[in-house]
Amino acid sequence: MPNGPLVYRQRLVTRITHWIWAVSLFFLLLTGLQIFNAFPSLHIGLESGFDYDNAILTIGAREVDGEIRGVTQIFGAEFDTTGVLGVSDGDVRAFPSALTIPSKQSLATGRIIHFFFAWILVGTLTLWLIASALNGHLRQLIPTLADLRALPRDLADHARLRFHHSAHYNVLQKLAYASVLFLALPLMILTGLSMSPGFNAAAPWLLDLFGGRQTARTIHFLTMLALLGFFAVHMAMILLAGPLNEMRSILTGWYRTDKESHDA
Repeated sequence: MPNGPLVYRQRLVTRITHWIWAVSLFFLLLTGLQIFNAFPSLHIGLESGFDYDNAILTIGAREVDGEIRGVTQIFGAEFDTTGVLGVSDGDVRAFPSALTIPSKQSLATGRIIHFFFAWILVGTLTLWLIASALNGHLRQLIPTLADLRALPRDLADHARLRFHHSAHYNVLQKLAYASVLFLALPLMILTGLSMSPGFNAAAPWLLDLFGGRQTARTIHFLTMLALLGFFAVHMAMILLAGPLNEMRSILTGWYRTDKESHDA
């Protein structure tokens, strides 16, 4: 645990938007899986259907020796995923009911909730960008040349579970947070908009930018998986670096630093 003084590290707008994002992404994930279940296949290209061979992922079910088995195909390779994907608890659906909102198959309800939290995400991200540009927080997330030169050392320290608690983000935090805030979330929003027929009519160029609705849907799904990976690493780092100190920072703004770091 760090033994240095407390510093005010997280501004109020950062803390508020952080928790709004967390709630929004939770509902977006589970309603997104509900929507995926209505068409449990990902494709590359403008269109999909029986006349096309452009699927990269398909989750379904098949009768094998008189038993319904879950089958997942990834780039043509087949895997038996009974009990997890395709078939679980006797229910034939891509993702099990425990991972979807609502738990029953209801595309309409899933879409309503999904779009509601999608617009909350858009509004919150816009608010955060404006506020962070005005209060200087935005600059703290942009890696400098000095940060990039320190990247090998920071990687080695993290590999040895040696964490430094300072008033500023380290280079790995900057790269991770910047990737999510400036790349992943905008990509999720843009690919989501490109799947909207109404928005296609207003901005047809966006659909062309992503190579068609099916490609945009695949990018949308893969970006979601990347955000899940970020969440897993994020939670692991919180637990390893000191959960009480990290949670105090995002709840109250105050963060306890290393004495050596503060003295330096």
